[in-house]
Amino acid sequence: MNKNQNGKATPLQFLFRIIQGALIGLGAVLPGISGGVLGVIFGIYKPIMELLSNPFKNFKTHVPKLIPVFIGGVIGFLGVANILAFFLNKYPDPSVCLFIGLISGMLPSLFREAGEQGRTKGSWISLVVCMVFIFALLIGLKMTSIEVAPNFLWYLFCGFCLALSVIAPGMSFSTLLMPLGLYTPFVDGIGHFDMSVLIPGGVGALVTVILFAKAINALFDNYYSIAFHGILGIVIAATVMIIPMESFLSAGSAIVNIICIVVGVICALALDKFNSRVKVE
Repeated sequence: MNKNQNGKATPLQFLFRIIQGALIGLGAVLPGISGGVLGVIFGIYKPIMELLSNPFKNFKTHVPKLIPVFIGGVIGFLGVANILAFFLNKYPDPSVCLFIGLISGMLPSLFREAGEQGRTKGSWISLVVCMVFIFALLIGLKMTSIEVAPNFLWYLFCGFCLALSVIAPGMSFSTLLMPLGLYTPFVDGIGHFDMSVLIPGGVGALVTVILFAKAINALFDNYYSIAFHGILGIVIAATVMIIPMESFLSAGSAIVNIICIVVGVICALALDKFNSRVKVE
């Protein structure tokens, strides 16, 4: 899709960027999904990281085209919290299965992105090592079943995890917060605009971006294939670990769950196809 003659994005491109931003914001808060992964799939992860790692240098060139993405991100992140809490409480297993379908449908696109600069033996080693590490981490957290009382410091930690899920694709902040019992109070606090949650969460996220954005950006610049295949391993392991196995024991529940997974896959593939047609520079 071409831009207007003055170089500005067309109305469709602007709207599409808002939709992409909303999905990234949605992915940032949904269990098992990483906003960073969606950013990679949509082709806007790199400019976002360039802006975060060098905000003064890249402000004029990057901010104008990322404004609709940021608008959509806020809409997706804040607007979904209450809806998410409702569906996770009312229909937990079908909701999670829909998310699994969305992630699974995005894996082919993510695999293509990972191989954009070729694949080496180190790429495959990175994939396997990261996958095994995440499996071990999540299984360990499930076995220990540690729960903590939410407070200011723990919400700082939630903000850290949230920012990490955006700047480090594949890292879903819910992965660490759910076993600790922090995910639900954090999401509820966001949905109700609770300042005792939003302020420490925002501070934690901001500090994380300042400390780690430049390092992660350099990692992808210098070791693109290895870093990206590591992401693939993380996404695969995290997706497998959120499958509600026990709900597949009942025939009725299994059918509903499978339908939700299929719907998620179809939606993800359709989104990927649409995204490939609407080029956002």
